[in-house]
Amino acid sequence: MKKFMVILVTIAMLLTMSACGKKYENPIAQSSETLYVRKLDLPEGFIKGVDISSVISLENSGVRFYGWDGNECDIFQTLAESGVNYIRVRVWNNPFDENGNGFGGGNNDINTAVEIGKRATKYGMKLLVDFHYSDFWADPGKQMVPTSWKDMEIEEKAEALYQFTKESLELLKKEKVDVGMVQIGNETNGAMCGETIWAKILKLMISGSKAVREVFPKAKVAVHFANPESGSYETYASKLAYYALDYDVFASSYYPYWHGTLDNLKKELDNITDKYDKEVMVIETSYAYRGDDTDFFGNTISDESAVVKNYPYSVQGQANSIIDVMDTVSQMKKGIGVCYWEPAWITVGQNSYDENKALWEKYGSGWASSYAKVYDKNDAGRYFGGSAVDNQALFDEKGYPLESLKVFNLVDTGNIVELTVEAVEDTYLSCDLNEKVVLPEKVYAIMSDNSRQEVSVKWEDINEEELRSNGVKKYTIHGEANGKQAVLYLSMIKFNFLDNPYFDTGDMGKWKVIDNGKADELYIEKKSTDSLSGEYHFHFCSAMANSVNFDLEQDVENLKDGTYCFEISIMGGDAGNTNIYAYVKVNGETVATGNTTITSYNEWHKATVNDVNVKAGDKVTCGIHVECSGANKGAWGKIDDALFNYQD
Repeated sequence: MKKFMVILVTIAMLLTMSACGKKYENPIAQSSETLYVRKLDLPEGFIKGVDISSVISLENSGVRFYGWDGNECDIFQTLAESGVNYIRVRVWNNPFDENGNGFGGGNNDINTAVEIGKRATKYGMKLLVDFHYSDFWADPGKQMVPTSWKDMEIEEKAEALYQFTKESLELLKKEKVDVGMVQIGNETNGAMCGETIWAKILKLMISGSKAVREVFPKAKVAVHFANPESGSYETYASKLAYYALDYDVFASSYYPYWHGTLDNLKKELDNITDKYDKEVMVIETSYAYRGDDTDFFGNTISDESAVVKNYPYSVQGQANSIIDVMDTVSQMKKGIGVCYWEPAWITVGQNSYDENKALWEKYGSGWASSYAKVYDKNDAGRYFGGSAVDNQALFDEKGYPLESLKVFNLVDTGNIVELTVEAVEDTYLSCDLNEKVVLPEKVYAIMSDNSRQEVSVKWEDINEEELRSNGVKKYTIHGEANGKQAVLYLSMIKFNFLDNPYFDTGDMGKWKVIDNGKADELYIEKKSTDSLSGEYHFHFCSAMANSVNFDLEQDVENLKDGTYCFEISIMGGDAGNTNIYAYVKVNGETVATGNTTITSYNEWHKATVNDVNVKAGDKVTCGIHVECSGANKGAWGKIDDALFNYQD
């Protein structure tokens, strides 16, 4: 009997290995010649999931996926071979119009979920069912009620939600789908299924949880929220506890572009575990492996996107993002896993927008079709189209797996290869019109292990005389470092008698702060998106009313006789009544001031002081006084680009 069982197992293994068209030597993605992966100490049973809800519509549109041997292959097998152990699938109530035309986004009703679940189970992966309780997309900005529940009172709606959840799960159970977890709502940040009052939201969640416990008592019940950077997770968890929701997992979305730091994510989720004893996980994450588009429909994230890039847009950068998220969750007190969002949502064609549009409309393989307007006229009905995340997939535009897909296996063992340059950091340089322009010989590169190293750079030729003769102006200079493009942003400026006028050294230098109000935060900050120029600026922020009251100043000596001017820029918000002005002191006495204000984010205002008469030997002090009452008690802002020079 034992010998017979061995034969059966061997036959089953051979059939599985040949499912992609032929048997190949190493079907399991256990190593990579190019991908650097550090070994992680993951707890047993750690969830390595992917959400491929759109896959059926993609296949119906003609998309083909390939395995590690280069042959066409069932994508579910490729995922399983790559270390994926959970498949997540969204479920909408009825994503179709009255004529049966799908709204798009995969047309994910329960029948689609059953098909995906059966294929996941076939390859040994569990299913994570994501009920949106909507006919189409549900997220923090949109939680619409299903059309058939539109006029229901809360008691009737709760019963309908219970029945829908139960009947949907019973279908999955009937088809022997291995359901490991069920979400009762998707990114429910204070709203769900058309309800915005917590008592009603929780009544619905309780109904959903009850159905899960009845049909799949061993499955985990998860709730799902977004925006950990907002600091709202404890509020959400306290509501769930107050209304005694029966659930197991507090799940978060985490996209590095928008959702703050990983340290903050860990702090927020560990706090949930400490106070409510819940398991936690990242149930949605992704990162771009390229900045360009492949399906003739714009992407959410691109080279032109106004986002902070934590990692290079490359296959290795994408892998590093996944590794870091998995590492962070594994170090949480009850972190149980990570799920990557839509790694297979690639282009349905590479010829034209019109060809792709026809497929998106027919099979629902774009994020939304024009038919969705009957349900969501203001968003999907206006901006329908293709995939906005094709450049964040773990497959290329032809359906071949990227090396980054291997991280789900390789984090268990590590995969150390020779470090390579993934990208070169942008360089910022300011040069006085009267000085020689000296471009840096080295720049910082991001390496394949996400470390920073200095590398040599060769810049394109510049005409130094022309740069100076054109006056104050900004230039973009390109170069090459280790085969990667380097970019230098050069600012030609007037002669400046101030030390560290743009705070680009990263420290205070000769600047000093006189804190009159005991503000919470007064320091140099590195954040190019909040700087007027370069990467650094002076940052201030405080929560108490009238606590923003300080002077930022610098002494200037060894000046010649002449008439000088001083200017400095500021922006900020929540200021209330303000008293903000630049000033110049000569030998300790204020001789001139220039008023300004702060209004809103990235709206810079310049304070200017003119006609400052200085004699040789005078001691001059240049500064800015910032005083805010605080519209909402506190206030915040940034100071940058100070200039003290001869007046024209």
